[in-house]
Amino acid sequence: MTTLQLPTPLVSVNWLSEHLDHPDLVILDASIKKVTSSEDSSNEDLKIPGARFFDIKKSFSDQDTDLPNMLPSPDNFEENCRKLGINANSKIIVYDTIGIYSSPRAWWMFTVMGYKDIAILDGGFPAWIDNESPTENKQITPEFQLGDFKINDHSKCTLDAKDILSETNSSKSIILDARSHGRYKALAPEPRSDLKGGHIPNSISLPYTKVLENGKMRSTNELIKLFADFDIENKKLIFSCGSGITACIILLAAKLSGYTDLWIYDGSWSEWGQLDGVPIEC
Repeated sequence: MTTLQLPTPLVSVNWLSEHLDHPDLVILDASIKKVTSSEDSSNEDLKIPGARFFDIKKSFSDQDTDLPNMLPSPDNFEENCRKLGINANSKIIVYDTIGIYSSPRAWWMFTVMGYKDIAILDGGFPAWIDNESPTENKQITPEFQLGDFKINDHSKCTLDAKDILSETNSSKSIILDARSHGRYKALAPEPRSDLKGGHIPNSISLPYTKVLENGKMRSTNELIKLFADFDIENKKLIFSCGSGITACIILLAAKLSGYTDLWIYDGSWSEWGQLDGVPIEC
């Protein structure tokens, strides 16, 4: 069988259907519940055949901090990937049950750990269902052996609050905030009641919904036009949101648009909004 090549960071339902039985393929379900919604996704008892659950909230978040969804240590990441049967030569497709919501977070974690053979299913499980592609019950546990996945690189890839304080005064960087414009302007409440309202100085409001259409990523041409409205050429782009999830959606959109100097403020508003003495604008 020929070596499987992932064409772009996004693959279509048709592409995945054609390669579903490839032995190097690992499918990860990285679904989490949407923090700003009380609704459950439909078809919650089903999954793509053979999919393994990539547990962002527990296995793939730092459990030694009160901040949600923080990047785990490289050693923990590597160990838990091996427990999922992921190998050094695996080709990973990640999806979620909302469309494109938490899957970019999983994709980003792999990429900052130096692993590039991963792509996101455009439209996620809803698109898979709409295409009448095969499914199976989530209770079915796929069979696999312990993997030999290995971290390739883990240089500094995220920014903390101290870094952000410095970046707010830099003309060479810009922060893009993926929260809703209402939360950005403190006109809508934060989902977490202990957080202040407003935004980080030197940040631009770019709600993650702007880069999506019907649960899928907008076309590359549309994304390029969207980013062209901001003065971000040749700048360090820092992405923030509520808890590090939707920031990865707009980071993905920027990557698809050709931008390369891309960073995540991992603590995001969950950290900044509870700190004392940091500047906040509304």
